[in-house]
Amino acid sequence: MDAWAVNQSRNGVRLRHLLLPVLCVTLLAEAAPWILADDNIQQVSAVVSSSDDVGWPQFRGSDGQGHAEAAELPLTWSETENVRWKTIVMGLGYSSPVVQGKRVWVTSTTDGRRNVRAMCFNRDTGRLILMTDELFDATKSGRILSKYGYASPTPLLDGDRVFVHFGAAGTACLKLDGTVVWQRVIPYYQHHGPATSPVLADGTLVIMCDGYERPYYDDHVQEGVDARQFVIGLDPETGETRWKTPRDSDHSYSTPLVVNVGGRNQVVCPGGKGVWAYDPKDGTELWYCRYTGYSVVPRPVAAHGLIFVCTGYDTPSLFAIGEGATGDCTKTHIAWRAHRSVPLLSSPIVVGDYLYLVNDRGIVSCLEICTGKTAWSKRLEGTFAASPISAGDRIYIPSEEGITYVLKAGPNFEELARNPLDGKLAASPAVAGNCLFLRSEKYLYCISEVKVSTASGRSPN
Repeated sequence: MDAWAVNQSRNGVRLRHLLLPVLCVTLLAEAAPWILADDNIQQVSAVVSSSDDVGWPQFRGSDGQGHAEAAELPLTWSETENVRWKTIVMGLGYSSPVVQGKRVWVTSTTDGRRNVRAMCFNRDTGRLILMTDELFDATKSGRILSKYGYASPTPLLDGDRVFVHFGAAGTACLKLDGTVVWQRVIPYYQHHGPATSPVLADGTLVIMCDGYERPYYDDHVQEGVDARQFVIGLDPETGETRWKTPRDSDHSYSTPLVVNVGGRNQVVCPGGKGVWAYDPKDGTELWYCRYTGYSVVPRPVAAHGLIFVCTGYDTPSLFAIGEGATGDCTKTHIAWRAHRSVPLLSSPIVVGDYLYLVNDRGIVSCLEICTGKTAWSKRLEGTFAASPISAGDRIYIPSEEGITYVLKAGPNFEELARNPLDGKLAASPAVAGNCLFLRSEKYLYCISEVKVSTASGRSPN
């Protein structure tokens, strides 16, 4: 979410450093032991195999588009209602939680925002299971805008592996016990900071690296930079490069979306000045669509034969691009465009026959999928950076003021609930079973319809 800070800076708003949470020895003691025995790792596999316990393995869930299969998420909650547990998260980070079996993972920066780490919590209790050693010294990749720091990309879970990405600072693969399988640095000038999350497609780990042509905030020189913007495919077993495809883009921070078209997967990768789709097996460019924009943050979504892409700053638009394109499809495959209230940060979501947008100022729009016609548009209180999720006919929208709005999906606006928590909600939610996981500046929450408790047994207050 570093791009939120970029937006604020452009608008002349003074950036204020967030204070790192101060953890006392007793809190850390209550979280111990940090690493559980091997039999708990075996439990993870057993739970994952359960057909009624779908996890949340990546940014925006299993399909990458924010759809939760849970039908019984709570409608209302607060600090004293429907909080199953609330646990402190050391350091600073706005990566979204990811969930597999009995484990919830996040990333964070510690030691004065210098070191990046992964943390894992017990899904049932909120108890800290493990915190890795320092994975990378993030400051070696150069200075960035400091509002959200180096731990904004969301981890990726795949079986017994956890992939964590921190932009130009480094990328790593971990075992479920926190052991490092491999580490590497992909050199590029990340400009405002890291935000794009990794994806897996056809057995390849795909990462977008849309940087700048030189150091921006300092004179730091990073060795090995040979392209300003590129998409790279890694071997998930070793971290070695399988392919690397440069492109004429601009600095951007979106996350790829894997789309299956005609039985063939393609990786849709928005960037500055356009969006490209690649073959995940070898990085071959399949199609591209040009637009005006840069610093793109929202992840694309796809439905009804269309791919929906936000174009970023300065005049944000949304393109509905028809599937099945090849080559330059700028003049041939754009079904419609939207120009009003398009988000700079939050990703769109599709529920049924409607596309929903939440822009940074809180304007929520409902558009008809096939035509782009606005069914309704309403303003919510607050500012918004997190991407919404849906469960059944409900849409959950967290605000930076700590309020999660619940709307009913459909052609008419209907607000069902407003649910306040303490602290900013800028990380996108996760869902597993009938539990909603929300990460604020200092805490990780598990929301479900149970009596209030915390990882330490204290009241959430």
